[in-house]
Amino acid sequence: MSILERLAELGISLPTPMKPVATYVPVSIAGKLAVVSGQLPAVEGKVAVTGKLGQTVSLEEGQYAARLCLINVLAQLNAALPNGLSGIKQIVRLGGFIAAPPEFTQHAVVMNGASDLAVAIFGEAGRHARSTVGVPSLPLDAAVEVEALVELA
Repeated sequence: MSILERLAELGISLPTPMKPVATYVPVSIAGKLAVVSGQLPAVEGKVAVTGKLGQTVSLEEGQYAARLCLINVLAQLNAALPNGLSGIKQIVRLGGFIAAPPEFTQHAVVMNGASDLAVAIFGEAGRHARSTVGVPSLPLDAAVEVEALVELA
């Protein structure tokens, strides 16, 4: 089953990739590695989940935001790779940034929204190393941002 078929089976359609909000490229390719710049939880070009976890954003909303971020990571890869998502061998690493106050400690649980989806889509090739950190704010008041490192086929 192709990755696009797997996405369809999961009820996911890839959006049009968001344009960068500053001076950077969405995907940088170096040899057999692609680095995807941090993606926000956007739907139709607008940030869908804003605020801070543990204040105005629930744990479930945070997981949904992380999932949206991963979908946007995949949209960027699909647009940047000559063979689209079929050019991905494995997800190597995800980095998650969670907007939250200092007392919030469930960053890893929020980031599971992205990690669980990566495994659901790619199977064993979706298992990855990961860092998740809390930050005081993110661009456009996003609640979550996810970046990725993937190995290309």
